[in-house]
Amino acid sequence: MSQHRKKRTMLEMGHDAFLDIVANLVGILIILVVILGAQSTAVIEEMHDHVEQDYEDDSHRASEKQISELAAYSMKAASAQADSQRLENSIREYNAKIQRRQQQRALMLDLLAQVENAWAEKKKDFDAQAVQNAQRVTEFKSAQKELEQLVGARQHLENQPAPVVAVEHLPTPMAKTVFGDEIHFRLKEDRLSIVPINQLLDEIKRDFERMAAGARNGQTEAAVGPIRGFVAKYRMNKGREMISRGGQLQMATRIQLTGMTVEPLETPHGQTLDKVLSNSSELDIELAGRDPNSTTITVWVYPNSFAAFRKLKEHLYARGFATAARPLPLGQEITGGPQGSRSRAQ
Repeated sequence: MSQHRKKRTMLEMGHDAFLDIVANLVGILIILVVILGAQSTAVIEEMHDHVEQDYEDDSHRASEKQISELAAYSMKAASAQADSQRLENSIREYNAKIQRRQQQRALMLDLLAQVENAWAEKKKDFDAQAVQNAQRVTEFKSAQKELEQLVGARQHLENQPAPVVAVEHLPTPMAKTVFGDEIHFRLKEDRLSIVPINQLLDEIKRDFERMAAGARNGQTEAAVGPIRGFVAKYRMNKGREMISRGGQLQMATRIQLTGMTVEPLETPHGQTLDKVLSNSSELDIELAGRDPNSTTITVWVYPNSFAAFRKLKEHLYARGFATAARPLPLGQEITGGPQGSRSRAQ
């Protein structure tokens, strides 16, 4: 029991000593922590103050540098702006000069174009005048040469004896109305053709006989032919009228030719007069066996064949035939009717 209590007392004493040691260690640790915290705070504050001081010093120095740089930059910017302004002013001046030069150039080009046009017109006039002058010189030389030839021919003729010239002439014409046999010719563009007027009239009479049996009255137009290349277009009037026969009045049918036009189917028509007179032709066949004393030749002649008619008339006169001329204007064909006149032969 005493041993057990002794052991317990020793354990309690040992436990208390341990607790004292632990308490001492904790106190020491607390003191160390406080000391360390105080020192740390002082160090931190000192470092903070130092950093702030350094920052303030750096900030102060950076601001002055920046201000200096900014001032330098400002001066450069002002100089650059001034240079830019000078360049802009120079550019505007050059643009104004360029515009003035362009306007002057356009004006000069217009003046140059006007001068070139005027020169071209004058050149044309000069060229035309030169051509006319050359033509006149050529004509003058040609006329001079022709004059020299005429002078030479005149001198040659003056040296020749005068030839005896036989003058052919037709007797003075005496006009007389034609009542015998009559032959019709057409002379146009120096071409002679036989106009079969009598044969065409016979065809018209046969038409009259056929139409007289019909019941239709009034104006009628028809055509007959072709005969020898000619056709006759005619107008006929058929009607009933009162006539006196044997002292008695009675109704009868009357047919009358009111107009006729004779024209060729094709133009030109006929043979040239030179060919007709040079060899045997229809003219010789038509005149063969006819009596010149009772036959008259009527020639429907156009203005472009008057000279040829003179030659034809001389040929017919040499063969003893009288000739009657029926002039026609160009564009008009041979016409006839109940109010027509007979030919007058010469």
